[in-house]
Amino acid sequence: MSFLQRVTIVVDEYDEAIEFFVGALGFELIEDAASITNDGREKRWLVVRPPGGETGILLARADGADQEAVVGNQSAGRVGFFLHVDDFDAAYARMRAAGVEFAGAPRSEPYGRVVVFVDIAGNRWDLLGE
Repeated sequence: MSFLQRVTIVVDEYDEAIEFFVGALGFELIEDAASITNDGREKRWLVVRPPGGETGILLARADGADQEAVVGNQSAGRVGFFLHVDDFDAAYARMRAAGVEFAGAPRSEPYGRVVVFVDIAGNRWDLLGE
């Protein structure tokens, strides 16, 4: 058996990222532990995931100029992340109330309802559902 265990999103700050993913998106905080970089500096191991999901998102604070340059642009301006929800209207309303930035209005497509939103780092996501 194989599955995608984690993906990484590079962020500016840990606590702001937790507030966005847990508070605004409703994700679960799975891990938040002290850790050490390869060269001995302190960092945090921070993993969130949607309720009921298996794939976690490692929220990694940018470390150095190269990583800072990709914050919010991990997919070169394209939608790079896709969040499927069971109740599109409820999720959209909750996210709007939490101040999530949307790039347009929801629309209906053959595969369901969709709207693009922007995460705390500036990456573009599709919110998908029925």
